[in-house]
Amino acid sequence: MITPLGKFLRKLRIDAGEILKDMADKLDVSPSFLSAVENGKKKMPSSWNSKICILYHLTPEEKKKFTTAIAETEESITLSLDSLSLPQKETAISFAREFPDLTEEQLSILNNFLTKEDKKND
Repeated sequence: MITPLGKFLRKLRIDAGEILKDMADKLDVSPSFLSAVENGKKKMPSSWNSKICILYHLTPEEKKKFTTAIAETEESITLSLDSLSLPQKETAISFAREFPDLTEEQLSILNNFLTKEDKKND
């Protein structure tokens, strides 16, 4: 079954006049892997987030739709703490622990804070 992320990716490549192989080549994966991501059989690599934004020159509105499609599709995320400093690790762990209890208002504030840099760059 095609996922919201799969719909976004498929529309993006069709709008760009590309076939599955074209987008797969740009993302350095096989067409079958890209198809599996579109159909929800494989998880999208996290590196694709910024790569797709750059390769397809996504507008701020398209970036928002992309982020929403990812959020609607993903069931979990993995964060590697290997290269982080101790304060970064502590913050990430505290955030993960407290995240389920955040209010809608707190989430909105955090989201605005985290996306303000994107707005400056657009």
